[in-house]
Amino acid sequence: MGRKQEKEIIRHVTLDDLNKRIKKEEKSVRILERLYFIRFIYKGDSIKEACEKVDISEPTGYSWLDYWNERGYDGLIPNFSGGPKPKLGDLEREDLKRMVAEKDAWTLREVRDLIKHEFDVEYSEMQVWRILTSWNMHHAKPYILDKKRPEDAETILKKT
Repeated sequence: MGRKQEKEIIRHVTLDDLNKRIKKEEKSVRILERLYFIRFIYKGDSIKEACEKVDISEPTGYSWLDYWNERGYDGLIPNFSGGPKPKLGDLEREDLKRMVAEKDAWTLREVRDLIKHEFDVEYSEMQVWRILTSWNMHHAKPYILDKKRPEDAETILKKT
């Protein structure tokens, strides 16, 4: 016989109800995996054994058990916070879009310097590129104008 389990599980639902929930959640792999873990605990496996069966680490298993004990099924639903907050807010992005639209040609470095000067936010050129492409603004290598070219060069070219 093994040791007594370190943490007790709160049985929010019966084993039959848990099995029904598992069958219902076949498409959501994250929740399904967590429900299997809880079912193994219900059936008497230790946390370590249940973790090995589901192929997760023990700290993760303890976290899942804590979530289950606190909130039941709702505690097993992943809660993604949406990532870090953007450096520029929506109003600042609109101001930047307006500033960039005022001038015809910008380089990424110029837009990056504009952001640093106006909003005191530092972005990489790659992030500036991502911002501009999200607005359907594209950049290209600037067209080099020849100083010696006459203004009517196209008409001269057509004559020859």
